[in-house]
Amino acid sequence: MLTLGVNIDHVATIRQARQTVEPDPIAAAVLAELAGADGITAHLREDRRHIQERDVEILRQTVRTHLNLEMAATKEMVGIALNLKPDYVTLVPERREEVTTEGGLDVAGNLDYLLGVVEQLQSQQIPVSLFIDPDVPQLKAAAQSGAKFIELHTGKYANASTADDQARELGSLAIACDIALELGLRINAGHGLTYWNVRPVAELPGMEELNIGHSIMSRAILVGMERAVREMKLAMLGLPF
Repeated sequence: MLTLGVNIDHVATIRQARQTVEPDPIAAAVLAELAGADGITAHLREDRRHIQERDVEILRQTVRTHLNLEMAATKEMVGIALNLKPDYVTLVPERREEVTTEGGLDVAGNLDYLLGVVEQLQSQQIPVSLFIDPDVPQLKAAAQSGAKFIELHTGKYANASTADDQARELGSLAIACDIALELGLRINAGHGLTYWNVRPVAELPGMEELNIGHSIMSRAILVGMERAVREMKLAMLGLPF
């Protein structure tokens, strides 16, 4: 059954803009779960621009569904994950100057290093997901890494400016899903998904979880967190919201 992971990073972004204590991403996670979120996602960035270590420590104690820790594949972050023991880790590329994650992880170009990272985490019962573009070499490298999951980067699909471009990008994602299943990988997806474009991605073969943050948080500002999460789950099913 397809599930929804709610990314709460943007709640922390607002808090950090004023260097204060509100809004509290922990409270946002609680409300999201009450509304039916199947998991909570948080990205602990190297520059700590939004989520802080204290946040993920409290999330680990309070999340009742599952906690997905997004992070760069650095020695520091691996150490934090091994101590925290989230339900799973998603390894993402990270550049300090970027506004948000701009593309998938280059697994093929860094396979030797990532083999060690994946082994470190999964030997401690922390499943690893690799955030990658829907490219065949990256899919094959992801399978070689030993990671349990991939998370397909849906940014090109979400940002497509014409219906033809969107259809082409959706086709690339569908092919990637077929290949991933053949390689024995489990499939998640995310980045740029909204209430209006989520359904076709939700219908892709083998899709297990969609991780969505910005669109839900943007709607939550206007209608409240619980309604925003409930309506995204309806949108994923193609139902009116």
